Amino acid sequence: MKNFRNYILLSGILMCSYIGFSQDDPVGSNIQNLTPSKLIGKGQWDIKLFNNLYTQDDSTFESDKGIRQNFFTSTLEVFTGVSDTRRVNVGLIAEYRANGRDFLQDDGSFERRNTSGLTSIAPSIKFVPFKNVGNFSILSSLSIPLVSNENDEDTGVFLDQKGFTWQNRFFYDYTFPGKKWQLFTELNTELNFGDKEESFANNSLNLVPGVFLSYFPSSKFTVLVLAQHNQRLDLGNDFTQNFTALGGGAKYQLTKELNLEVLYTNFVRGENTGLGETFNIGLRAVL
Repeated sequence: MKNFRNYILLSGILMCSYIGFSQDDPVGSNIQNLTPSKLIGKGQWDIKLFNNLYTQDDSTFESDKGIRQNFFTSTLEVFTGVSDTRRVNVGLIAEYRANGRDFLQDDGSFERRNTSGLTSIAPSIKFVPFKNVGNFSILSSLSIPLVSNENDEDTGVFLDQKGFTWQNRFFYDYTFPGKKWQLFTELNTELNFGDKEESFANNSLNLVPGVFLSYFPSSKFTVLVLAQHNQRLDLGNDFTQNFTALGGGAKYQLTKELNLEVLYTNFVRGENTGLGETFNIGLRAVL
C-alpha cells in the first residue's frame, strides 16, 4: 500500500509538472472560473471522482501508536444545473471505502486485516442564496449510511460511521486583480445524529473551517497551499475531538471539460485523533 500510495502521488505531480506550463488560455478554465463556490448552468453536468488515502502509525491514543492504519475513500459527486440563473444545482454523493489495519499478535508479529464496501449515499442541493453574490454558495447534503456495523464483523476493522449526517458547506472565493492569485474559504458543518451506542460520532457537531490560497502560472494550471481545522463538539455522546491539517497541491485543466487535482495534507496536531497524512487525487468533468 505504501508503494502504491507513493506511485499515485508521484504520477500526479509529474503529470502536472510536465503539462502545467503550456500556453495560457486567455478566457480562463474551469479550475479558475468554476471554483467550488460557483454553480453550473441549467442542463450542464458536474462529475467529480476524488480519491483520498489517509494513513497513520501515530496517534494521540496510546493503543494506536506504532500501528499502521490505512483508510481509503473514493467519493463520486454528480450534479446538474436546474436553474436558468445558475443559482440551483441538485445531485448525489456516494462514498466507497477500503480500510486496513495491522493487529499485533501474541508472537510480536503483525497481521493485516482489511474491509471494504459502499458505505453511504447523500442526496444534495447546492444553491446561491444571494442573487448579487455569485461567489458565495451553500452545499447541503443528507448522508444516509449503508453499513450495518461500523466495524467489520469478520476482521474487526473500522469501515465507516453508522448514523445519518446533515452536512452544510459554505463556500466563498475571491480572485485578486490580475487573476494570478485566488483565495478560497470553506466552512463545513456536520451534524451527526442517531443512537450514540451505534456510532462514536452520533450526537455530535463537526465544525471544519478551511483556507486555500492558489497561484496561477497560467489559467490552466494552479498550485495551492491549504490549512484546515476540525472541531467535534459533544451534543450528548461524551466524545470530543479536534485536529489541524496543513498541505498543498496542484490542479491542471487537461481538456476543456476535464481537470486533474492532486493534494497532500499532514495532521500536525490533534486531540483524541490519529496523527497521519493524506494523499489525494481527483478528476472533475464539467459537461
